[in-house]
Amino acid sequence: MNAMTKRASGGLVLLLLALLFVGATVISNLVLRGARIDLTANNEYTLSEGSKEILASIDEPIHLYFYFSDEASKDLAPIRTYAQRVRELLEELASRSGGKLKLSVIDPQPFSEEEDEATAAGLQAVPIGNSGDKLFFGLAGSNSLNGKASIPFFQPDKEVFLEYDVAKLVQTLIQPEKPVIGLISSLPIGGGFDPATQRMNEPWGVMQQLDDLFEVRPLGTDVKDIEDNIKLLMVVHPKALADDTVYAIEQFVLGGGRLLLFVDPNANADQSGADPQNPSAAMFADKSSNLEKLLSAWGVEYKADEVIVDRALGLQVQVSQTEPPVTHPLILGLRTQQLNANDLVSAKLDLVNVDSAGHFKAKDGAIGKLEPLMQSSGEASTVSTERIRFLPDPRELLKDFAPSGENYIIGARLSGKFASAFPERASNPGHIAEAKEDVQAILFADADMLHNRLWVQVQNFFGQQLMSPFADNGDIVVNAADNLSGSSALISIRGRSSSTRPFEVVEGMRRAAEEKFRATEQQLQEQLDETERKLNELQAAKSSENAMIMTPEQQAEVLRFQGEKLRIRKELREVRRSLDKDIQGLGASTKFINIALVPLAVVIAALLFWNFRRGRRRGAALAGG
Repeated sequence: MNAMTKRASGGLVLLLLALLFVGATVISNLVLRGARIDLTANNEYTLSEGSKEILASIDEPIHLYFYFSDEASKDLAPIRTYAQRVRELLEELASRSGGKLKLSVIDPQPFSEEEDEATAAGLQAVPIGNSGDKLFFGLAGSNSLNGKASIPFFQPDKEVFLEYDVAKLVQTLIQPEKPVIGLISSLPIGGGFDPATQRMNEPWGVMQQLDDLFEVRPLGTDVKDIEDNIKLLMVVHPKALADDTVYAIEQFVLGGGRLLLFVDPNANADQSGADPQNPSAAMFADKSSNLEKLLSAWGVEYKADEVIVDRALGLQVQVSQTEPPVTHPLILGLRTQQLNANDLVSAKLDLVNVDSAGHFKAKDGAIGKLEPLMQSSGEASTVSTERIRFLPDPRELLKDFAPSGENYIIGARLSGKFASAFPERASNPGHIAEAKEDVQAILFADADMLHNRLWVQVQNFFGQQLMSPFADNGDIVVNAADNLSGSSALISIRGRSSSTRPFEVVEGMRRAAEEKFRATEQQLQEQLDETERKLNELQAAKSSENAMIMTPEQQAEVLRFQGEKLRIRKELREVRRSLDKDIQGLGASTKFINIALVPLAVVIAALLFWNFRRGRRRGAALAGG
C-alpha cells in the first residue's frame, strides 16, 4: 500500500509538472508575444534606431509583397539562405510596426497571376539554367494613396545594406513625392550659353541623372534665403560667394537642411575667365573655390591652393599628337581600394575619376566627425596650384617626387553639432546660433569629377542624349544626393555585417596548404627548366650527324628528371590529401563536440544539480526527524 501510494504520488507530480509546463508555455506566448533576444555576434536581427524611427512615422498602412520563387531556387542554397535572411528582416519590421506594415510572402508560380503581378510591380525575373525557370527574389510595396516602390532583385553581395534598402523603400512610400534639391553653382552644370563657343550647351550628364530622381531647382549664386521645401542644397564650385549667400547656406544647414558640397583648388571645367580675344587669359584666371568660413568653423581643413599628386593612380592621357599617352599624376582613377566599402555612398563602385583634386583634413580638437569616402593612395603628395598653372608636361611633377605616405581625403561625410560662424548676426530674425541635431553633409574636394569628360560619353541620337559611362562619377553623386535627401533616420542606417561567417581556421589551413603546393610546384618547374637547359647543352655539344641520337648522359639526365618529377607529383598529391584530411578531421572533431560532448555535459550538469538537490532534501528530512 505504501509503495502504491508512492507511485501514485510520483505520477501525480509528473502530471502536475506537465500541466505546469503547458500552462507556462501558454502564458509566455500571451505575455511575451513579440519579445525576442538577438544572440547573433553582430546583432543581425536587431533593428537600428533609424529603422524604428521610420516605422514609428508610418501614418497610413503600407503593404509589402515579398516575392520569392521557392521551387526555382531549390538547387541554389546560397540564394535560399539569403532569402531566409530577407524574410526574417521583413517579418521583424512588420512585427515592430504596430500593424501599420503588412507583409505578404508570395511564391509566384510560372504563368500565374502572381507572376504577372510581380512583373508589373517592376521585379526582375532571373533565368535559372537551361530549364527555362525564372527566379523572382524582390520586394514590392504600396501605400494607401496607390504609391508604389520596389526592389527588383535582392543581390546577395549587397547584404550589408539590406536594412537600408528596405527602410528606404518604406520611407519612399511614406513620402512618395520627389525630394527638392537646391543648386548653387558657378559652373554651367545645368547647360546654357557658352561664351567661349558662342552656343548653347546641354546640361552635364550628372544633371540628367539627378533630374530623373529629384526636382533640381537652380538658385543662382546670389542667395539670401533658401526655401523651406528644399531638403538638400548642392553647392558646386563656390567662387567668391557673398557673405549673405554663405550665411544663407549655413543657416539652412544648421536648421536641419543637408549639404552636398564640391570645392576645387583648380577646376579645369571653370571657363569663367576665358576670353575668345585673349586665349592666354584662362591660364591666369583663378580657378579655385572654397567655403573657408564654414569649413573652418566646422573643424575641416582645406587648402584652396594645393592639389594632390599621386604616381600610383595617375591615368594615361594624350598630351601631344606626336607622342604616346603618358601617366598624368593629377588626373587620378580612384579604385575600390580608395573608396569606402562600408558607406552606402561609395560602396560597390569600381572607378571614380578626379582631376587636380584638393583634400580635407580634420583640425585638431574638431568636434565634428569626418569620415573618408574617397582617398588617394599612399604614393601621393601635394603641390601648389602655382606649380601646375603653366605645366607643359605632367611628367615634370614626378621628377624628384617623394610621396608623403599619407592617404589624402578627397571625399568625406561630415557630421556634428556646429555653432554659427556668424555670431555677429545673432540679432537677425530667426538666427540659428547652434544646430539642434547633427549636421549632415558630404564634401568633395573636386568639382571636375562632375564634368562629362571624366566619366561619360554623351551622344546625340535623333534628339535624345545617350550616355555611356566609363566611370562611376555619376553614381557616387546620385548616391550622395539620394542618401542626404532621406530622413535623418534613414541617413543613420549604415551598412551591417554580413550573415555569412567564413571558416577562418579552415581558410587558414587551406592557404597554408596552397602556399606549400605552389612552392612544390615552383620547385618542379625550376627543375624542369634546369633539366631542359642541361639537355640543350648536351645537344649543342653533339655533331650534326649524331643530333637525333641521345647520348648516355642525356638518357641518364632524362631518367633522373622523370624520377624526380614522379616524386614531386607524389608530394603534391600528399599535400592535397593532407589538406583534405586535416579539414575532415577538424569537421569530425567539431561534430563530435556539438553532437556528443555538449549534450553529455548538459546531462552531467543536470544530474549533478539533481543529486545536489536530493542531498539537501535528505539532509532536511534527517534534521526534521
